[in-house]
Amino acid sequence: MGGWLNLIQTTFVGILRVLSVPIVLLLSVASGYTTYYGLSFFITHWIALTVTVAVQSIIVISSLELASIHYRANPLRFLSVVISLTVALIVSVSFSYFKFYEFSERDTVLMKRQNALSNEISIYLTEVVNLKSQLAKEQHERISGAAQDTQQAFLSAHPGMKGQGPGKGRIWTYFNDIQQREEIKLKALEQKTQPLDRAIFESRTALTQLAQNLRDQASYDRFMKAFQEVIVESDRLASDRGQPPISAPRIPSFQGLSKDITPTIDMWMDISWFALACAAMVDFFTLVLSYRLEMTAPGPLSEEEKNLAYLGLRQFNHFTINQNDELEFSIERTELERARRVPDWQRMFAVAFLLNRGYLRKMSRHTVEFAPNLYPIVAARIPEESRSHQGHAPNDALTEAMHRKFHD
Repeated sequence: MGGWLNLIQTTFVGILRVLSVPIVLLLSVASGYTTYYGLSFFITHWIALTVTVAVQSIIVISSLELASIHYRANPLRFLSVVISLTVALIVSVSFSYFKFYEFSERDTVLMKRQNALSNEISIYLTEVVNLKSQLAKEQHERISGAAQDTQQAFLSAHPGMKGQGPGKGRIWTYFNDIQQREEIKLKALEQKTQPLDRAIFESRTALTQLAQNLRDQASYDRFMKAFQEVIVESDRLASDRGQPPISAPRIPSFQGLSKDITPTIDMWMDISWFALACAAMVDFFTLVLSYRLEMTAPGPLSEEEKNLAYLGLRQFNHFTINQNDELEFSIERTELERARRVPDWQRMFAVAFLLNRGYLRKMSRHTVEFAPNLYPIVAARIPEESRSHQGHAPNDALTEAMHRKFHD
């Protein structure tokens, strides 16, 4: 039964391993596309493509290699693989982030661009209106002062008119002329600012239309025409008053206003955690699936290979159950074996074969542990060995270790 279960399990896992290969390939292509997209904005395209292929290759190869090595077995190699994988993942996720940022934040960025333009224009137009209102207010104040002087002169209450009777005299005529001239100036100011009022209205109307679609060339042209007129009239009004002109905002060109989002370092300043998670997700799946490709059980062994593995393992004399709850043994000869000059080429060949096929995992330079699929192979051979010994179970360290593993 154990043999059949082992065959079914290994066959099923083998099918999954076959399917995992194209999935890893597709994930690498997807991650490579987003990485290349981000890189191509900072370096030339052919260099970006070369770096992308190298990065994706390192991720897959390092993931496979990481699953087959242990820190205690070879610390330097383990660290080099981890560092290479970490650098490759950082490069891949960092530049893939730009593509996912564009997907997720495009509407937000365009809205910010639109709001920034609207705010700058609104502030400028408000300052222009305030200038016009201030000029009109000052003119009204002059008219009000002249009207008050005229009224006081008519009532003979103006300073300097002592002894003169009320009425329309010479002084009243003087102040009345001043009042009329100021009123004429007010009318002239109102006529002069009519083009400005019209340009402000047209600018706000065109800005509203442009804000609805930043890629509408006609709306942009109408807005720029009206806004240029506002600038001209505003500068003329400030010049007549003897003031410096109001600083107008810099309006981007139509190409700059309507262009798509391009990767910049500012995207990391205003980080999008959703975009970062999406960028990391693709590489995470690639890493995990590649890692599991190496960690999962290998395909079934032939009967000759199973016999070779069992006979080679039986020649080891010391098995322990490690912290992973797996059988572990040393591949080095003991002092007694060295003294007796016991040959170990057969068992070392079996260990190398099982390590290469994934049935053993190296824990350190001198120790290895069983992979889960090695137990059914050994368990199936013990009854056969017992029958060959006329019903007596073989008395060796491997059989005792298997008994401790599954019965103690």
